[in-house]
Amino acid sequence: MNEAKFTLIKGGRIIDPVNQIDETADLLLEGGVIREVGRPDQPEGCRIIDADGLIVAPGLVDMHVHLREPGYEYKETIAGGTQAAAAGGVTSVAAMPNTQPVTDDPSVVGYVLDKARMGGIVNVFPIGAVTKGLQGKELTEMGLLIKAGCVAFSDDGRAISNSSVMRRALDYARAFGALIIQHAEDPSLASEGCMNEGVTATRLGIPGIPAESESILVDRDIRLVELTGGRYHVAHLSTAGALQSVERAIQRNLPVSCEIAPHHFALTEEAVIGYNTDAKMAPPLRSERDRNALLEGLSRGIVAAIATDHAPHDEDSKRVEFCCAANGVVGLETLLPVTLELVRDGVMSLSDCIAVMTHRPSELLGINRGTLSPGRPADIVLFDERERWTVDANALHGSTRNTPFHGRRVRGRVKRTLVAGRTVYEDGQ
Repeated sequence: MNEAKFTLIKGGRIIDPVNQIDETADLLLEGGVIREVGRPDQPEGCRIIDADGLIVAPGLVDMHVHLREPGYEYKETIAGGTQAAAAGGVTSVAAMPNTQPVTDDPSVVGYVLDKARMGGIVNVFPIGAVTKGLQGKELTEMGLLIKAGCVAFSDDGRAISNSSVMRRALDYARAFGALIIQHAEDPSLASEGCMNEGVTATRLGIPGIPAESESILVDRDIRLVELTGGRYHVAHLSTAGALQSVERAIQRNLPVSCEIAPHHFALTEEAVIGYNTDAKMAPPLRSERDRNALLEGLSRGIVAAIATDHAPHDEDSKRVEFCCAANGVVGLETLLPVTLELVRDGVMSLSDCIAVMTHRPSELLGINRGTLSPGRPADIVLFDERERWTVDANALHGSTRNTPFHGRRVRGRVKRTLVAGRTVYEDGQ
């Protein structure tokens, strides 16, 4: 659609944590950038967006998304995944490299970026593989991948379990200031496990994965950060022990950070009861003790980002015996309302919630997003924090429906999403 040169978003409650703004004001856009926040004059021919009663915030940034393309288009495509993102108010996604072929070569990075330009409707930032083919052996050419457009590196879906490889990865990435993102799950401990180890797993007769499979690997990696000085980030952290390790590292001023997924702070292992494969993911849903520790970590600012680990799967991959089902859930469209439960429950302020979904992940990735500062890209979400609705898997955008939140009553609904000043989602369309 054609957009006017000037757009005035009028009368909304503007929240921009970077600039410590939380006030009812107007937001003037010129083309694809933000021009002024406050009470700007209205230019002639200006398009007006009425934001009365709505929150106006920077577009959300999800630093952990699986778009599946290339190779797994039967699960999801870049076009479909970015539509789901727009519907969730997410204007920037970091795409994980476990595709086929793996994002371990500049040609694959170029393919992803080309597909995003042609069919995507939000910003796509590729994450490159740490090791070739995700095999955990030979490092990729990180410098070339950065030049091609990668913003960080991960073998997500597989842990970098070899200590020597992780040491070399942190050392090599440090030369570029690049972030290494670890899927912290010791494969020898996780083994054939399918859910969190504990009473629920025993009752269901499902092999368990101990919490220590995560914390042991995080402890090792932090020692390697001390050795190398490399930047290190724990993806989808899920246990109290790993969070304690991250906190101690931060207190010692090490370049260590972590993210938490909404399903890990909003659900527990009990969601698996009934052999619900839409509650099967890696790392698995944990105990109530772990969940409470994650909430405490969010409350105290230890957690740098909330990220979805959005992982679409086709019906054939999920509607099977529990231990045979694929790991992963979709989360782009439930990111905002589930995270807003933290505000309702007094865990975080609304501004702090927005910060961990916008500028803090942007800073980790080094991308120019996550704020409403003048001169920055006009990536914006308008949402009604009070609107109540029920998550319906069948009403989700994108290609797949594997959400663990089906039937959950939530509050907070995206009304409009703009990317570079252009409306890409409005009232369900």
